[in-house]
Amino acid sequence: MTTASERPEPPTVSGERTSLESWLDYHRATLALKCAGLDEPQLREASAPPSPLSLMGLVRHMAEVERSWFRRVLAGEASAGPIYFSDEDLDGDIRVTEKDTWEEAYATWQAEIAAAREAARGRSLDDRVVHPRDGKEFDLRWIYTHMIEEYARHNGHADLIRERIDGATGE
Repeated sequence: MTTASERPEPPTVSGERTSLESWLDYHRATLALKCAGLDEPQLREASAPPSPLSLMGLVRHMAEVERSWFRRVLAGEASAGPIYFSDEDLDGDIRVTEKDTWEEAYATWQAEIAAAREAARGRSLDDRVVHPRDGKEFDLRWIYTHMIEEYARHNGHADLIRERIDGATGE
């Protein structure tokens, strides 16, 4: 689990790829930090019922997003299907139950981050791929930027959820 002192600060001067990868890692670590020190019921706690959004749900959602953009789209892994959601339950990643565990959610998220790094390794930011669902073309630069946006938006949700759970605020 990431602590505030372990969260990687993005460099203030760097090349484009280093900047993109550093900001993505910063936001990944920020989500882990928002979950640090909480127990299973707190990680499962819905933010504002009737919304099912919880910190564990956000982590599961980000595992799905990492998997989708880096494995399915960038690496073309058609076999990398959904982990938590289905056609019958499109919000299955967000909706957690008593049987879902933090250990499994966190391990899955970390495995998808590792797979994402591997999928991007050695590729140019200009490398283009075609999204299998809609046929749109994306470059790796766009994927990195989208992932930073996705984490930043959900880290805002995580800020509010964490404050509601135990009053903790901050970066």
